[in-house]
Amino acid sequence: MRHAKRVDANQDAIVATLRAAGAYVWIIGLPVDLLVGFANHTWLVEIKRDHKARLTALQADFFQSWSGGTLARIDSPDAALRMIGVLNEKP
Repeated sequence: MRHAKRVDANQDAIVATLRAAGAYVWIIGLPVDLLVGFANHTWLVEIKRDHKARLTALQADFFQSWSGGTLARIDSPDAALRMIGVLNEKP
């Protein structure tokens, strides 16, 4: 029996922020947390609780092996907005 995977506490805020900015967000869970579309671009997104959190073995393999569209690892609503280009990079 599979157990539900633990969702990072910041996921709801990140998803809400992306949707409020006009992005289409699909929560997929595996191999990464989100599929995001905005301005004719697609991202596969892994959410972590902070910048120090490690990828699981499955996620690390996926990040290393993926040869498709953009992969992103984010940890905050601001990082999500920077990812889609709505918020400028940090100074």
